Amino acid sequence: MKRSIADHITASLTALLVLLFAGSLFTKCASTMTPTGGPKDTLPPVIVAMEPDNFSTGFRTLNPPKIYIEFDEYVQIKDQQKEFYTSPAMKKKPTLTRRGRGIVVTIKDTLLENTTYALNFGSAIQDNNESNPLHSMRYVFSTGDEIDSMYMSGYTADSYKADSVGKTFIWFFPADSVPRPVEYDSTMFNHKPAVIARAENNGIFIAQNLKPIPYRVYAFEDTNNNMEYEPSVDRIGFIDSVYNPAHMPEFSIWFDSLRQYPSADPQLYFRMFTDRRFTRQTLSQSERPKQHMAMLYFGSPDPEIVSIDFDSIPSERVIVEPQTRGRDTLALWFDMPADQLPDTIKGSITYFKHDSINNLVETKDPLKLFWKKIETKEEEKERERLEKEREKALKNGEEWVEPEKPNPFAHKLAAKAEINPERHLDMTLDYPLVAFDTLSVELTSKSANAPQPRTRRVGFVRDTLDSRRWSIRSDWTLGDEYTLTIPAGAMRNVAGESNDTIVGHYTVADPDKFATIKLHVRASNPDMRYIIQLTNSAGKVQQELRDVVTGEYLFRFVEVGDVMVRIVEDANGNGEWDTGDMVAMRQPERTEIYKNGNGEELFTTKANWEFELDIDMDEVFRPVTMQSIMQMLEDRETARLKKLAEEQAKKRKEQEQSGNHGDDSQQSTGLGFGGMGGLGGNVRTGIQNMGR
Repeated sequence: MKRSIADHITASLTALLVLLFAGSLFTKCASTMTPTGGPKDTLPPVIVAMEPDNFSTGFRTLNPPKIYIEFDEYVQIKDQQKEFYTSPAMKKKPTLTRRGRGIVVTIKDTLLENTTYALNFGSAIQDNNESNPLHSMRYVFSTGDEIDSMYMSGYTADSYKADSVGKTFIWFFPADSVPRPVEYDSTMFNHKPAVIARAENNGIFIAQNLKPIPYRVYAFEDTNNNMEYEPSVDRIGFIDSVYNPAHMPEFSIWFDSLRQYPSADPQLYFRMFTDRRFTRQTLSQSERPKQHMAMLYFGSPDPEIVSIDFDSIPSERVIVEPQTRGRDTLALWFDMPADQLPDTIKGSITYFKHDSINNLVETKDPLKLFWKKIETKEEEKERERLEKEREKALKNGEEWVEPEKPNPFAHKLAAKAEINPERHLDMTLDYPLVAFDTLSVELTSKSANAPQPRTRRVGFVRDTLDSRRWSIRSDWTLGDEYTLTIPAGAMRNVAGESNDTIVGHYTVADPDKFATIKLHVRASNPDMRYIIQLTNSAGKVQQELRDVVTGEYLFRFVEVGDVMVRIVEDANGNGEWDTGDMVAMRQPERTEIYKNGNGEELFTTKANWEFELDIDMDEVFRPVTMQSIMQMLEDRETARLKKLAEEQAKKRKEQEQSGNHGDDSQQSTGLGFGGMGGLGGNVRTGIQNMGR
């Protein structure tokens, strides 16, 4: 019975692929007859022959171990290192070479017995003229008598941003081949996967050629394209149980004609995060980007530093400032006159570093920080101009006096701006200050009722993570005009530079130009705290509320445009999102994008408009099910297509107004799922896995 059901699965998928292949073949034949000067070729290559055939068995008996795949046109191989991989992985990667209108795959590794192998080409195969890729091409063979034929699907998403993570690798380990994690999980470090799949750009993956057995499953983002999981570099995702494809529910698979790759309803869900547990503590890099500044980069957060010493600079003249919450990036500021700083500063750092067996030991590493003044083109032109003036004056017997150089003290403070009363006024300096006479700073205001300037209270707050950033604060009043005056010499930085007089003119932003978002929050768990972030459409945080519980909250002065609401379940109440720990089997704190009853995540704000949102935390953080993920993805796809349609309609309108109607020709698309050519269109089929 099981065999017959498996045959039914294979037959269902094969029927889909044959349909896609046939559509592509007819479309491709039509395109080859396009006369010169016609529409641009947008079709991918089509496979016309394979030797041996795809899905061959008894592959180990073949000699030599080579595969030839022929296409209907000449092809090229692009980005092989990134796109091509095998499942399971081979110690010696096969070589791909072109021959005629095809490619030759040479197997160099010793193949395992009774094993199903899949050669996944991704988008590496492209036609020779227009570089149209054949997406998701696969060649499958077995060294035994059967091809493993089970399927499983899933979705990989960033655990903090709550959006898709594409091109992740999914590793399947037979549960009986790896120890069951009890106190810690070392599977990803000590074992090799039996099956490998890869997610598409939308985060959806379709794992094929699985056995009807339980698997432990992990996903990771291969940042360095080396097919190895690297903690602190690659994002990782894991699930807390084992899964047997034979016991999974039915799911649908189809071809996304717009994105040009297969997609499916997900059965598994991975929340991807950066795991820093096994990061090795080491001084990974040091540099000196400015004369009075050096940067130290560590491989892991919270380095234990004993001392930092320099040959030519007293320790009390070195200011050490962490640049990140984890202190893994340090800025060193040298409070010294420029003429006393050598081009190369030599010294040492004593800190606790991981040795070869991963123990932290006290280590003394040398520091060599080089800096040299490099002229900009403008500075070079000005120097050459002054040299010519000097030579001319000397030639004529005239006295030449070098013009006073511009003050090198650098700052960023708007000379004229509208102030958001809740964000105040920002000032950024090139170097940290060692002296600031804030009492000499004057802030005056004028209003329609009081035209004579009056002095206002002004305060300065230094940023806790960046000593070069200052917030200038006051009791800003709508309708008043403000003048800020920072007198010359009020500020002196570590380079010994002092400011010229700085004057700024400001008004207060009219609240009617902004939107207000009112939040009605309900949460049944009195011990849970939440973080609510207002982001733009790209996910960048605009405003944030912490320690949120049941109650009413406001986001004021919201910029007009598209916004989203991201919510963090702050389980430990520390006011920030905490990543996960794969080895300790601890998932990251859960983050979700709020959506209303219509499934909408993106909201458009308008000027002088109050927008209310009812947020039920029990609903936002309800248990994740495959149905809820499918609904979320469907809602996002609907929103994406709606936005795409609006953009296309806007473009057509602009073309009509300009008299340019564009290219109305229809472009066909291609598919390479399962090693076949493809058809542009959405084709869905149900894949019923083997019975329970």
